Amino acid sequence: MSVDSQWRFFGGPVLALDGKGRVTVPAKWRDQINEKLGGELVLCKDPAGCLGLYPPPVFNQLADVLMGLTGDDADEWRRLYLGSQNELTIDNSSRILLPPELRRWAGFREEGGSVVFMGVGAYFELWDPNRSEAREAQVIAKGKPEALRNLVLR
Repeated sequence: MSVDSQWRFFGGPVLALDGKGRVTVPAKWRDQINEKLGGELVLCKDPAGCLGLYPPPVFNQLADVLMGLTGDDADEWRRLYLGSQNELTIDNSSRILLPPELRRWAGFREEGGSVVFMGVGAYFELWDPNRSEAREAQVIAKGKPEALRNLVLR
């Protein structure tokens, strides 16, 4: 199943995580999020080892899929995503507060540190830089999927 979305976020910077666990939403997306979503976003765990940051309409589509899951591990997947879900609002200084339990789970340092704020299509991923580099190395070591190996761009 694919999720269709009006949202397209790609790339992003490495940002400072302040001592209170706040990170600034990049300017290239902040105005759009404030204007179209009232500054609201949804944060939750992602099984890749990062935090997923979603526009609420996109998260609602994910939640609908999760609620429709059946099978032995359906509850486990709902617990991962829905059980860790936090609604966030961009503050007047353009920051969002990452809850301490999610910062710990994603491997962010307690005091300061950095966050890779990455647009990956319809949502964002927030990565600890070391985890991000390790994950990329694993992906590259597997080799490109066939669709990318055969791709010719002109």
